[in-house]
Amino acid sequence: MSTPPAGPATDTRTHCPYCSLQCGMTLERSGRALQVQPWADFPVNEGALCRKGWTATGLRGHRERLTSPLVRDGATGELRTASWDEALDLVATRMRALQAESGPDAVAVFGGGGLTNEKAYQLGKLARVALGTSQIDYNGRWCMSSAASAANQSLGLDRGLPFPLADLERTDLVVLVGSNLAETMPPAARHLDRLRERGGRVVVLDPRRTATAGRADLVLQPLPGTDLAVALGLLHLLDGAGAVDEEYVATRTTGFEDVRRSVAGWWPERVERVSGVAAEDLRELAGLLADAERAVVLTARGAEQHAQGTDTVLAWINVALALGLPGRDASGWGCLTGQGNGQGGREHGQKADQLPGYRMIDDPAARAHVAGVWGVAPETLPGPGRSAYELLEALGTEGGPRALLVTGSNPVVSAPNADHVTERLDALDLLVVVDLVLSETAARADVVLPVAQWAEETGTMTNLEGRVVLRQRAVAPPAGVRDELELLADLAARLGSPVPFGTDAAEVFAELGRASAGGRADYSGITHERVRAEHGVFWPCPAVPEGRAPHPGTPRLFAERFATPDGRARCRVVEHRGPVEQPDATFPLHLTTGRVLAQYQSGAQTRRIRDLPDTGPFVELHPLLAARIGAADGEPVVVTTRRGSLRAPARVVDSIRPDTVFVPFHWVGANRLTHDALDPSSRMPEFKACAAAVGLAASPDPTPEVSSAQAPVREQVAAAGVPA
Repeated sequence: MSTPPAGPATDTRTHCPYCSLQCGMTLERSGRALQVQPWADFPVNEGALCRKGWTATGLRGHRERLTSPLVRDGATGELRTASWDEALDLVATRMRALQAESGPDAVAVFGGGGLTNEKAYQLGKLARVALGTSQIDYNGRWCMSSAASAANQSLGLDRGLPFPLADLERTDLVVLVGSNLAETMPPAARHLDRLRERGGRVVVLDPRRTATAGRADLVLQPLPGTDLAVALGLLHLLDGAGAVDEEYVATRTTGFEDVRRSVAGWWPERVERVSGVAAEDLRELAGLLADAERAVVLTARGAEQHAQGTDTVLAWINVALALGLPGRDASGWGCLTGQGNGQGGREHGQKADQLPGYRMIDDPAARAHVAGVWGVAPETLPGPGRSAYELLEALGTEGGPRALLVTGSNPVVSAPNADHVTERLDALDLLVVVDLVLSETAARADVVLPVAQWAEETGTMTNLEGRVVLRQRAVAPPAGVRDELELLADLAARLGSPVPFGTDAAEVFAELGRASAGGRADYSGITHERVRAEHGVFWPCPAVPEGRAPHPGTPRLFAERFATPDGRARCRVVEHRGPVEQPDATFPLHLTTGRVLAQYQSGAQTRRIRDLPDTGPFVELHPLLAARIGAADGEPVVVTTRRGSLRAPARVVDSIRPDTVFVPFHWVGANRLTHDALDPSSRMPEFKACAAAVGLAASPDPTPEVSSAQAPVREQVAAAGVPA
C-alpha cells in the first residue's frame, strides 16, 4: 500500500464510503485532523455531498473503533483482546479441523457490497482456493439481484445503469419505480431538478409520498408488491394507443407478440383493483410515455425486494422495449444500485454462482480461464453454493456450514426474519467477523478481526453507472488495525493455500483484470493509473494489443445490439402474483421498509457518527389508521407480524397509504418483521411486503429499542478492554 505524502498538510481525492453514487470528495489532512472538502470536477456529484458524506470521517478516532483482535474466552464467555497471531492461528486451526470432520463446505464465507473490488475478488479466491468451499455469498444479494437477474434474462448483461447518470438531465421523462432518490442518494436528485427546469417530467411510483415525490409531476401510490401489475396495465394502454415502436420491436427484440397477448386483460380498472392506483392516473402515465420522444425508466429496491422482484423488473423492461427506449440517446431502462459496490461486489466472485468477470461457476470454459489465472487446476474449484439467505438459514444445521467468516456485513440487523438468522449464527461452532466496530453481528462472534476503514486503504469501487473509481488512502489506520488484503493473504497462508495472495491493491486489481478478461464484466483494460487520471473508467473495457490506444471504456450500452447471442433483447411474459403473505383479519395491514436520509444500511457506521441525527426507529402510519387505533404522533406503538414485533414511536403522516405502515431498517428490530420468501430466480428475500398489525404499546417505555439493542454491544466493548 502506498503511504500518503509526508508533510504538514495533504489533500487526497477519494470517494464517499456509502452509497452507489460513490461521490467524489477531497480529504484534507492537517496533522491528525481529517476533513471532507469538495471535489468539484468529479462528474458524478460535482462537489455535492449528502450529510452522510460530509460527516464520513466521524468514525476516525471513535471510542468504539476496534484496534485489536477479540477472542471469546472459553471460561468466561466474554470477548477479550488477543494478538493477531493468536486470533488468526485460532481461526485457521478451527476451520481446518471442522473441514476435516465435515468436508470443505463446513466453512462458509459471507461478504458485503461495500467491499472494494480487490477485496471482493480476494474473498472469492479465499473461499474457492484456500478453503475449497462452495459456500460463499454476500449481502449484495439483497440489493439489486432481482434487477441483475432480469437484465441478464432480457438484455444479456447486468450493469445497473447502461448509461451515465447525467443522461437523466437530457431526457424528456423519468419514471422512478420504488426509488426515494432524494433521500437515498441526494446528490443525484439534482438531475431531476435540472430535467424539470428544462421542461422535462418526473413520475414516481411509491406507497409513500416521499421527498422524491415532492420533485415529481405525477405520483402513483401502489400497494406494496403491486408494481408488476401497474407495469402490465401500462403496457396494455400503450399497446392500445398505438404507442409501441413496432419497427424497434420487430428488429431488436424477440418474444414481444407473446407479451402483447399476455397484457391484453390488464385494463386500467383491473389494475386499480389490484394495486390501488387510480385508472385515470395510469392513463396519465401512459400518455406521458407515449408522448415522450426520450424517456428513462428506473427501478429500485421498492420494486425489486420482493419474491417476484425479477418478474417485476422484467415487466418494466418490457415497457421500455415496447417504446424502443434501450440503446437510444438519453433513454432506456436502468436500476438504481444501492450499496457502494453492489455492482462490482458481485461481478468478481462473492456470489455463490459466479467467478470474476461475471463468469458463471458451472461453465467449464470460465472455470478453466479463472483457474489458469489463479494457478490451480479447474477441477479443484468448487461448484455453485447457496444464495445469501439460504446460506444463513443452513448455518449450524445437519449438512450445513459449521463455521462462518463474515466481512463487510451485519446480518443480525440486515437479514430478513432476523431473529431466525440470529439463532442460526448462534448455532455455529465458529463465527468470525471482520469489521471496524463491534456491530450487532460481531458482538456474537467467537473471533473479531479489526480492519482499516475506507480512508485508510486504497482500492476500486464500481458505481451505479458501471464507472470504476479509485478510493485512495489518505491516512494510516490506527496501530493494531490491519489492511483487509493483508489479513486475507495471511489467513490464506495459514490455511495452506496452494497459491500466494497479493497484498498490494494495484497488483490485486491487475490480477482481477486478467481473471475478468473476456467475461461479461471485462476490466482487463482498466488500471489504477487510468482510473486516477480519467476520474473513472466504464466497463466493459477490454485490454488491447500493445501499441494500440487503450480501450476508452463503454459509458453507453446497447446502441447497436444487446449482449445476447443474436443481439436482440428478450421480451419475457410475466404474470402478477402479489406478495407471498397477504393481509388477513389478524394482520390487516401492509408493512414495507426502507431507508432514511441520515442513516445507511444496518447503521453500524452512521449510528456511531455524532453529527448525524439518530432518533431511532419509528413507525410511519396514516392519520386515519392512527385515529382507528388511538395513536398520537410520537407515542409508542407496536408493529407485529408472524415473525416478531417492533416497539417504536408513531410518526403520523398523510403521505403514506392508510392501509400501509413503514419502518426504516437501519436499527435492530425492523427485519425481525420481514418475510424470508425468496424470488425463485434472484433469491432476493421479500423485504418490502408482508402482512402486519399495529396497536398501542401496552405501557410507556422511554427506552428506544436501538439503545437497548446497542447496550450489550457497548458492554462487550468495555469488557474486552477496547480503548475508548
